[in-house]
Amino acid sequence: MTLQSLQTALALPEIFVASMASAILIMGLFINKERNDIVCFWLSVFTLLAACVLIVSDFATQPAFAFNGLFVDDPMGDLLKVAICLLSATIFIYGRQYNQDRNIFKNEYYVLGLFAVCGMMVMASANHLLTLYLGLELMSLCLYSMIAFFRDDKLAVEAAMKYFVLGALASSVLLYGMSLLYGLTGALELAVISSVAANMGQDNLALALAVVFIVVALAFKIGAVPFHMWIPDVYHGAATSTTAFIGAAPKIAAFALIMRLLVGGLEDLHGQWQQMLIILALLSVAVGNVIAIAQNNLKRMLAYSTISHMGFFLFGILAGSVAGYSASLFYILIYATMSCAAFGLILYLSTKDFESDQLNDLKGLSKRSPFIALLFLILMFSMAGVPPTAGFFAKLSVIQALIDANLQWVAIVAVVLAVIGAYYYLRIIKLVYFDAPQTMPEADAPIAVQSDRKIVLAINVIIIIAILPWIGALITLCNQAIKQFAY
Repeated sequence: MTLQSLQTALALPEIFVASMASAILIMGLFINKERNDIVCFWLSVFTLLAACVLIVSDFATQPAFAFNGLFVDDPMGDLLKVAICLLSATIFIYGRQYNQDRNIFKNEYYVLGLFAVCGMMVMASANHLLTLYLGLELMSLCLYSMIAFFRDDKLAVEAAMKYFVLGALASSVLLYGMSLLYGLTGALELAVISSVAANMGQDNLALALAVVFIVVALAFKIGAVPFHMWIPDVYHGAATSTTAFIGAAPKIAAFALIMRLLVGGLEDLHGQWQQMLIILALLSVAVGNVIAIAQNNLKRMLAYSTISHMGFFLFGILAGSVAGYSASLFYILIYATMSCAAFGLILYLSTKDFESDQLNDLKGLSKRSPFIALLFLILMFSMAGVPPTAGFFAKLSVIQALIDANLQWVAIVAVVLAVIGAYYYLRIIKLVYFDAPQTMPEADAPIAVQSDRKIVLAINVIIIIAILPWIGALITLCNQAIKQFAY
C-alpha cells in the first residue's frame, strides 16, 4: 500500500497543522528564551492562516475519500475547517496581551491550541467511528490542558477537573453507543452503518439504545440541558483567553460530530433521535435564557447564552431536511463568530489586575470608549436576534426550517423563548450607554490602544453587519455544502 493509494494529499491541511505544532514545540529548545514565546505565538497564527490557504486552494467540489475510507474531503468539511482555523487564529490574537499579563504566554499553550484545532479538523472530515473518536479525544485532551495551564488560579484548576471528569464520562457514553452500533451492524464506516441500520428497521430495541447513548453523549459535548452543568463553571473558571477558544471553534467541530454521526450514520433513524432532540433543544433554550437573566458575571451569562444558542442550533438538525441542516450550519458559523467577538471584547477591556468579567464593569463604557461601546451595541443586538443583524437571519433560517418540517409548535415556543432571552442582551446595552461609570480606578482609566487587537476586533464585530449584502450567498454556500455532504 503506497501513500498515493491512501490519498494523503486530501489530508494535507491536517498534516501541516500537526507537523507545525510538533515543530513549534521542539523549536523552544533552540530559540532564546526571551524571544521563544513571541516567535512561537506568531508561528502558531501563521500556521492557522496557512492551513486556511491550503484548504481554500484545494476546496472540495465533491466528496473524495482517503485512508481506505477513514477520511473524507467534502465541501462541508472544508467550510468548517476554514472557519475553525480563522476563528482560532483570531482568538490567539485577542488573548496575546491577556496571556502575557498572567504568565501563560508560553509556546506549550499554543501548541496545545494547534493540536486541538487538528482534532477539530479531523472531526470535520471523519468518515469512520474511529476517526471521529480520535479527533474528539485529541481536541478534548488539549482543551483540558489549556484550562489547567492557568495553574496559579484555583478556579481554573477546579474548572479543568470538572471538565475532565464530565468530559471523560461523556466520551465513555459515546464510546459505549459506538460499540453497540459496531456490534449490531458489524461496521465502523459511517456509510455502511447507515445502510445496515436502515435495513434493521425502527423497531430494533438494541439499535434504539445505541441511539440514546449517542444522543446523550452529544448533548454532553455541546452542553445541552440537562447535560449542561459543566458549561458555566468551565467558562467562569478558565482564563478568559481559553474560554474564548472553547466558546467558538469547538462549537463548529460539534456540528461536524453531530452531522457525521446522526445524519451520516443514523439518518434513517431520524424518527427516533428527532424526539430526543426536540426535548433537548427546548429545554436548552428555556433554561439557558431564563438563568442567564440572573447572572452578574459576564462569562457565566455568556455560558448560559451558549446553552440557549446550542438549543437553537439543534432546531435545524431535528428538522431532518437539507434546509434544516444548512440552517444549522449557517447558525453555528454566525454564532461562533459572535462568541469570538464577545470574548474578544472582554479580553480587550481586561488588564493585568482587572478581569473586566462583571456586568457592572461595563457601566458607562460609552464615556470611556465610544468605539468599543458601539461594538458592544452591534454584537448584543446580533446575539439577541434583532434585525437587520446576522444573528436575526440565523435565527430566522432555523425557525423557517422548523415550519417547513411541520413543527410549527416548536417554532412558536422557540420565538417566545428568544424574546425572553433578548432581555439580558439589551441589559448590557443599557449598562454601557445609560449607567454611570463604576467608582473605581479601573473604571475611570482610559482604555489603552492596542492596534492589532483593535483592528481584528473591529473586523470581527463589524462583519456581523457588513455581511448582510452577502447573507444570501452565505446561505447558498451552506446549502450547497450540505447537498454535497458525503452521506
